[in-house]
Amino acid sequence: MERWTLLRKGADFERIGKKFGISPRLACLIRNRDVVGDEAVDRYLNGTIADLYDGMLMKDMDRALDILREKIADHEKIRVIGDYDIDGINATYILLEGLERLGADVDSDIPDRMKDGYGLNIELIERAIQEGVDTIVTCDNGIAASEEIAYGKSLGMTIIVTDHHEVPYDEEEGEKHYRLPPADAVIDPKQPGCEYPFKGLCGAAIAYKLVEALCESMGKDVEDLDYLIENAAIATVGDVMDLENENRILVKEGLQMLTRTHNYGLRSLIECTGLEKDRIRAYHIGFVLGPCLNASGRLDTAKRALELLRAKNKKEADMLAGDLKALNDSRKDMTEIAVKQAVEQVETTSIGGDNVLLIYLPECHESLAGIVAGRIRERYYKPTFVLTDAEDGAKGSGRSIDAYHMYEGLSQCKDLLTKFGGHKLAAGLSLKKENIEPLRRLLNENATLQEEDLSEKVVIDMEMPFSCVTEALVQELSLLEPFGKGNTKPIFAAKNIEILSGRLLGKNKNVLKMQVRDSAQTEIEALCFSNTEQFLALLEERYGKHQVENMLIGRRTQMTISITYYPDINEYIGQKTPQIIITHYR
Repeated sequence: MERWTLLRKGADFERIGKKFGISPRLACLIRNRDVVGDEAVDRYLNGTIADLYDGMLMKDMDRALDILREKIADHEKIRVIGDYDIDGINATYILLEGLERLGADVDSDIPDRMKDGYGLNIELIERAIQEGVDTIVTCDNGIAASEEIAYGKSLGMTIIVTDHHEVPYDEEEGEKHYRLPPADAVIDPKQPGCEYPFKGLCGAAIAYKLVEALCESMGKDVEDLDYLIENAAIATVGDVMDLENENRILVKEGLQMLTRTHNYGLRSLIECTGLEKDRIRAYHIGFVLGPCLNASGRLDTAKRALELLRAKNKKEADMLAGDLKALNDSRKDMTEIAVKQAVEQVETTSIGGDNVLLIYLPECHESLAGIVAGRIRERYYKPTFVLTDAEDGAKGSGRSIDAYHMYEGLSQCKDLLTKFGGHKLAAGLSLKKENIEPLRRLLNENATLQEEDLSEKVVIDMEMPFSCVTEALVQELSLLEPFGKGNTKPIFAAKNIEILSGRLLGKNKNVLKMQVRDSAQTEIEALCFSNTEQFLALLEERYGKHQVENMLIGRRTQMTISITYYPDINEYIGQKTPQIIITHYR
C-alpha cells in the first residue's frame, strides 16, 4: 500500500509571486523543491550559463591546466580514457573535441564492458604505452584506480584523473581515511579539500569544466566551446543526476542547444527515433536518446556511440544512428524476456517472501542486469539484485529503495563476494555461484526493513480542484522544467472523484481514457497510461465487474476514486482542452 504524503512547506508565497512575476501557487511549488531565499529562486527560474561556477575552484584544476598546456606545446600524445555508459561516452567526446580544438595530439580509448569491466585497467595502460601515448586523462572513472595509476606512473606516464564518483576510503574506529590515486592531478569535487560549491556534477560536466578552463587559460574564446554544453546536459540526465543548482542550468541550456544542434550524430539519432527536434525534453534524453547511446556499451562497444557523436557527415551519422536504434530495440526485447523470467521467480518461488530480492537469471545478458533489477524494484518496491552467469562465476547489479543502503548491505556480506562496489541506491557485484544462496540468506538476515519501508511514498504538492486546470496553469508549470530526479513534476491530488465513463485506447488497449468529475462538479478528461490493468482490477474488486464493463462501453457509473495527477492540455485539430494525467490512485 502506498503512503500518500501532502507537503506543507511555508513561505510568503504572495510576496515571492509578486517579486518574480509568478503565481503564489508556483511560488509554493518552488518552495516544495527546497529552493529557499530570493537568490536561489532567481537562479532556479532565470539561471543562465553566466551563473555557472568557475571551474578553477576545483582542487588540482590549476595543476591539470599547467600539465596540459605543456603537453600541447610539446606535441606529446594524449589519450582520453572514458567509460562505456552515456556519461563516459559524452565526457570522452567533450575532452576529445576540446583538446583537439586547442591544438592537442589526442585520441581516446573506452573499456569494453564484458572484456575489461569498468574503468581504467592495466591492459588499457599497456596498450597506451605501446602506442606511444605520453599522457592519460581519465573521465567518469579513475578515482578508484590507485593500483592501475601507480603502474602507469612507474612506466613514466603522466596521468590526470577527472571523475565524479565517491573517493574510496578505509574506516578505522569510525574515522574515514580517503585513498586518492597517485595521479599528477585529481579533479573530483567529492575529494576532501575541494572547495567547489556544487558536488553533484556528472563526469561529462567535469570534463566540460576542464576544457573550458583550459581554453580560457590559453587565451582563446570560451564561447567557441559552448556547444559542448549539450553533451554535458545529455550526460547529466542520462546518468540520473539531481536536476538542481548547476545541473538545472546545464540541462536547461543544453536542451535549448539541442533543438538547433550542429552535431550530425545527434541530429540523425533525433530523426531516426521519431522525435521533433524543437520539442525535446529531459524525458526524451532519459527514455529515448539516452538508451540508444547506452545500448552500444551494453551489447556492442561504446566506441560506436562515440563514433556517432564524432560523425563528419549526414550519411555516416544516419548509418550509425540506425545501428544504435536497432541495438536498443534488441536490448528492449531482451530486457522484456528477462523481466518476465524475474517476475515468474518472484511470483512462484519462496524468493517472493524476501524483503531483499536476489534473482539469478543465468541466461540474461550481464549488461541488462541493472535495468531488470530496476524494473523489478519498481514493480514490488523492494531492493533488488539480479545476477547472471559470467566467465568465472556470477555477476550482477542491484537497484535499491530509499530505506535500504545497498553498498552497506553488500559490505556486511563481503566475505561471500569476489568484488563489489556502488552507493546507496545502486551497486555491482561478482561472486562464486555456490555463494548465491548463502548471499540471499545473509542479505535478508541483515536487512532491518519494516513493512512501512516497503511501501512507496507518494509525495503530493497540493490538493487542487479541476477548475484550476487551465492552459495558463500548464504554461506556467513549464517554468519548473526540466523535470527529472531532484526536480520532479508537481503532483496534485483530488479526493472522491466520480468516474462518469471510460474506454481503453491504443493498439495494446493499455491506455485508459475517462470522463471524471470532482466534488465541485467540474468535469474533465483523465488519462491513465501506467498499470491500467491494476487500475481496472481495483475498481472491479470494489464495485464489481458489471460497473467496470458499463464504464468501458460509455454508460454512466457510480464509481468514485481518489487520485494524484498532473495537469495537461490536449491539442486536437487546433482545439485545446484541459486534461489530467493520473499518476497514482486509491
